[in-house]
Amino acid sequence: MGHGHEHSTAAFRERGRLTLVLGITLCILTAEVVGGVLAHSLVLIADAGHMMADAAGIGLSLLAVSFAARPASDTRTFGYQRAEILAAVVNAVFLFAVSAYILVEAVRHLLHPQNVTPGVMVIFGVVAMAGNASSLLLLRRGHDESLNVHGAFLEVLSDLLGASAILLAAAIIAATGYQEADAWASLGIGVLILPRTAKLLRDAVDVLLESAPRNVDLAQVRSHMCETPGVLSVHDLHAWTITSGIPVLSAHVVVSDASLAEGGGARLLDRLGECLVGHFDVEHCTFQLEPASHRGHETSVHP
Repeated sequence: MGHGHEHSTAAFRERGRLTLVLGITLCILTAEVVGGVLAHSLVLIADAGHMMADAAGIGLSLLAVSFAARPASDTRTFGYQRAEILAAVVNAVFLFAVSAYILVEAVRHLLHPQNVTPGVMVIFGVVAMAGNASSLLLLRRGHDESLNVHGAFLEVLSDLLGASAILLAAAIIAATGYQEADAWASLGIGVLILPRTAKLLRDAVDVLLESAPRNVDLAQVRSHMCETPGVLSVHDLHAWTITSGIPVLSAHVVVSDASLAEGGGARLLDRLGECLVGHFDVEHCTFQLEPASHRGHETSVHP
């Protein structure tokens, strides 16, 4: 017996904002490429490369959201909702590649400094900062509900820091003539990408490996279920995540014979569902009720 809910993902609800952020990102990318060429600035080109990765990632997210919205079928019983997680993995791998490129180029420019025009850097740095700040405001609501929205939020946040690095490098070059500041700022942008990308990849891989959701303690879930009147024990308890914001749980519940008499099974299912929704934020639950006498027929019993 199941206790279901509407499969509407957080990323699907935020797709309009993601589309706006994609447009802003593409505009900043174009501006930074132009500025990098005019100013001979690696940090502008590096940040443009990061913006290109962001644009690709957000585009992948929107594509995945459209797939995730397709209805379930007999062969794909959860539809395409996990497409969002696959997009998050591709996004993370792409960001790692961009980071590696930026770091290599930064080292090369440290060894062979280029003459940079700081005034042009400032103009395009301010444009980048304003655009990224707008994108952060658009994404602030949904970034804690969806891996893809969260990934886009982190990317834009690192872009905002990148824009700050552009302005700082321009100020140092203008004040001291230290051209290597451009390469050092590029190096900083490359490094900024790594920890956030690693976390995004780790969270996505956890979903693909069907690890228990981080906010669901199975020991507490089992204990709470066993406190339900009529429940003797719980085994084969599993919890995993289909996609961001949709945790699911299944369990075999051993109950007393008396609790199943005269329609008691339906009431017991309601109590178990209410227990998990109210205390653990798990709405999609599947329970197999078993009388105590059935325990001996279980060929394999897991905790």
